[in-house]
Amino acid sequence: MSLIRQLSTAAADFQTEFERLRHWSAETDAAIEGRVAEILADVRQRGDAAVLDYTARFDRLTVDGMAALEITQADLQEALAAIPAAQREALQAAAKRVRAYHERQLEASGRSWSYRDEDGTLLGQKVTPLDRVGIYVPGGKAAYPSSVLMNAIPAHVAGVQEIIMVVPTPDGVRNPLVLAAAAVAGVHRAFTIGGAQAVAALAYGTATIPRVDKITGPGNAYVASAKKHVFGQVGIDMIAGPSEILVIADGTTPPDWVAMDLFSQAEHDELAQSILLSPDASFLAAVHASMERLLPTLPREAIVRASLQGRGALIHTRSMEEACEISNSIAPEHLEISAAEPARWEPLLRHAGAIFMGAYTSESLGDYCAGPNHVLPTASTARFSSPLGVYDFQKRSSLIEVSEQGAQVLGGIASTLAHGEGLQAHARAAELRLK
Repeated sequence: MSLIRQLSTAAADFQTEFERLRHWSAETDAAIEGRVAEILADVRQRGDAAVLDYTARFDRLTVDGMAALEITQADLQEALAAIPAAQREALQAAAKRVRAYHERQLEASGRSWSYRDEDGTLLGQKVTPLDRVGIYVPGGKAAYPSSVLMNAIPAHVAGVQEIIMVVPTPDGVRNPLVLAAAAVAGVHRAFTIGGAQAVAALAYGTATIPRVDKITGPGNAYVASAKKHVFGQVGIDMIAGPSEILVIADGTTPPDWVAMDLFSQAEHDELAQSILLSPDASFLAAVHASMERLLPTLPREAIVRASLQGRGALIHTRSMEEACEISNSIAPEHLEISAAEPARWEPLLRHAGAIFMGAYTSESLGDYCAGPNHVLPTASTARFSSPLGVYDFQKRSSLIEVSEQGAQVLGGIASTLAHGEGLQAHARAAELRLK
């Protein structure tokens, strides 16, 4: 079986093959949906007792009470001190860059504002942080300290008062790098629970785990389903699908670099998607050769191979402009412009979670330490969604203070429209203030 499908936009069947490539359903298996609904209802009714039962069943971690599942601040600081110096310095350097980026974001889009119009009426917007948020950190196939930084730091910058972290620890094994990241990012409380039961505890609250206002962070199908079910009780960031990367290349980047960039997302899981678009047929062939040669060197070769064969593609386009059009139709999570003049093509690109410009900007730098958030919209939702940011941990209230003079103008307008809608009390409330 070929390592990765190879398509051409000039082929008669391209559109059919392209649509087959793009297909991914966000619908969760009915059995998972049903099981998640049962878990949520049970945790809502029995609270801590249910959380303890599910933690024993799914994570093989049996304890006497919830206190044993809480990770203390002392535990976090101990983990930070115990990890190798290189890891500690890398965490701190990454956190510094992530914090600096989100502080700029706060200045640009996260401040309250107001103005007075010509009659003295004050209009504006009050921006306030959420009181308490929960961040879910996966703990199954791999550990993700970077996710701790990317979720907790913007919440801190936004001014959230309390950040609660949940992370599954199968068999009671705690990942020290995740705990160290929580210390660096300023997580306030942390619990060794995961799955739908952790989402339920955060959404509904228990005797031990306080109810939060919003839940962010990635997870498996059970976590995604649970987040979907509790939305409305709490806010959520997004329902994330498999990871994606799309590379637009003009043929000037070393093929090995591009091949490894494609691998970097394929290694997440078998459903991840890696696509390369280029008008240079010889470059596509060179990248394919690099992939064949480099793949056996990867520890996660089997996962990468399954991902590439199932959802990957090398696509020969008629031009770079056409490559940009195709990219916009896909709206990828990660988009690399691997070209000599990335600024030439960036204006043509409208839909992407994050855009990585130039040959030296590997997507993996964005995952860990560039600064912008790595929690990004997937499955074409970048058409209408944005990366996780400071704004996700804030809410906005409109400010209106109408002056006496302003009430004379606005009252007449409101009265006319209210009568038109048949809402007489609305109209009279405005009319009573008219001189």
